[in-house]
Amino acid sequence: MASQCPDLSNPNSFWSFCPNIAPAYLFTALFGITMITHFAQAILYKKPYCWVIVMSALLQTAGYIGRILSIRNPANFGEYATWFVLILIAPLFTNAFTYMVMGRMIWNYIADAKIYRITAWRFSSLFVVLDVSALVIQIYGAATATGNTETEKQVLQGLHIYMVGVGIQQGFILLFGFFAIRFHRTLLAQSRQGGTVDRQAWILLYALYATLTLITARIIFRLCEYSQGLTSNIPNHEAYQYCLDSTPMLLALYLLNIVHPGRIMAGKDGNIPRRKERKQMKGACNKFEKQSLEHTAQSV
Repeated sequence: MASQCPDLSNPNSFWSFCPNIAPAYLFTALFGITMITHFAQAILYKKPYCWVIVMSALLQTAGYIGRILSIRNPANFGEYATWFVLILIAPLFTNAFTYMVMGRMIWNYIADAKIYRITAWRFSSLFVVLDVSALVIQIYGAATATGNTETEKQVLQGLHIYMVGVGIQQGFILLFGFFAIRFHRTLLAQSRQGGTVDRQAWILLYALYATLTLITARIIFRLCEYSQGLTSNIPNHEAYQYCLDSTPMLLALYLLNIVHPGRIMAGKDGNIPRRKERKQMKGACNKFEKQSLEHTAQSV
């Protein structure tokens, strides 16, 4: 595999090893394909919320474009910082998307649209806010670590802040898993009581499990990467980056292309209604219940 190492002997270079440009081109193309596919699916299935997964694939693609440019210009701080930061934060958008999909699954497949008394619309909002908080911490840490005037101590401090954000992200995933298991058991209970659960709902649920497992594998890698400081061998061997970071996220994106929530929860009924629409639905329900009671009283 061809390598391109211009000016790596230059003391101003941001690369501490000789990176291969060929796999960077390959992953740019692969992430670009899934990005275009997700964009087309969002339009095809008319699901505006899918911009989140499109953004994840876009950031991954842009990150690898930045990597290619940085390999060609190793002393350019802007290009190096671009790929470094984007690769770190892009998976959080995939994470947020799984939370949004689960909220819509609760609305579509649970009779009272609640899990542990948390409604479907509040569930999505809650976990997205938690994900954004982890995103802010990770961006701050990554930006601090890539500053071109920072000392080694400041770089390590930035990486530690980033790792805290990653740990928080994993904590939220574990919390999400607690709700997902409850959702799973509720579907099973509804099936035993004679309710019909769409087979596609199970497929989508297992796809979410797989996606979060891939994200968790990537998080474990990131926590190990700088656990020994800047002297670790992991950052200086790009095979780890490709195999344990980018490949899991690539698989997650393609899996969500194949098992797309917009196809499984299609049409307007697949969306969580807005607050005004929910109030109207509740009012109509109450009116129906009142009419039924009046009819029963008259019959007696």
